[in-house]
Amino acid sequence: MEQILQDFFKGDTRALSRVITRVENRSADSLEILRQLFPHTGSSQIIGVTGSPGSGKSTLVDRLAVAYRKKGKKLGIVAVDPSSPFTGGAILGDRIRMQTLGVDPGIYIRSMATRGHLGGLSGATADVVTVLDAAGKNPIIVETVGVGQDEIDIVKLAEVSIVVLVPGMGDDIQALKAGIMEIGDIFVINKCDRPGVDKMERAVLTMLSLTHREDGWQPPIVRTVATQGEGIDELLETVDCSYLYFQNSPARTQRKQEAERQRIITLLEERLVNTAVEQVFPDGEFNNVIAEIAERRKDPYTVVEQIVRNSRFQRLNIS
Repeated sequence: MEQILQDFFKGDTRALSRVITRVENRSADSLEILRQLFPHTGSSQIIGVTGSPGSGKSTLVDRLAVAYRKKGKKLGIVAVDPSSPFTGGAILGDRIRMQTLGVDPGIYIRSMATRGHLGGLSGATADVVTVLDAAGKNPIIVETVGVGQDEIDIVKLAEVSIVVLVPGMGDDIQALKAGIMEIGDIFVINKCDRPGVDKMERAVLTMLSLTHREDGWQPPIVRTVATQGEGIDELLETVDCSYLYFQNSPARTQRKQEAERQRIITLLEERLVNTAVEQVFPDGEFNNVIAEIAERRKDPYTVVEQIVRNSRFQRLNIS
């Protein structure tokens, strides 16, 4: 592990990939890796891109990446894809769309599977962003899976959240959903060469006029045609303006603190559940219990009660 981290801090791409793989798979040394990387984080701009399937998120991210490279930025892209129902892995659709970026050494693309996690992100996405941050990638663009109305986890991770909408696909109704409206710092109406753009923009403006944000930010609307590169420069300027605004926003600072609180709770839940199961059912006995439940020789409620009753946790010491 020490050799991998030495190569990692030298900028070795293969070491970066190996570290991300260990963190994503929750290997035995993943927590120690994250501990050593965490002091080197906090300087990267994190941009979230979300929206409904077919809205052109991947193409938009592709064009944004090219624009950032023209400015000399070395960036990371985390593309969260749907999980395979058989292997649990990512389908890699986003990486296929961004394959032209793969030959650029200044851009690192990582596809991740949701692995059944709701909210549009993988459970390990925040940790992968931490690794990319420590590797000096700035900005880091996180594209959510595109599952619909539940993609709200990105607001806990990103410093600027972009919601991508498309005219003529019912997104004018989708814009009325409270969750989508609350997470958007910037609204992008993509594929503006289609009819219905004005209607889409009026719907978004109407909803924005009815909402009140504690941070005082009025989300701008940017029109783009990502396939043609139209509106990308304007979007880039809007992202920079919003990032500067949120840097000094007390409301955004509080939101980041709440996000870190949730991250600790999520990590605790993962560790405590695994520890409890290992204590009560060592040496793979848990698989035998699962088989007995499937055969209706045991019920899951009794098993859970047994785990809670028999597990023992030491007092947590943080120094």
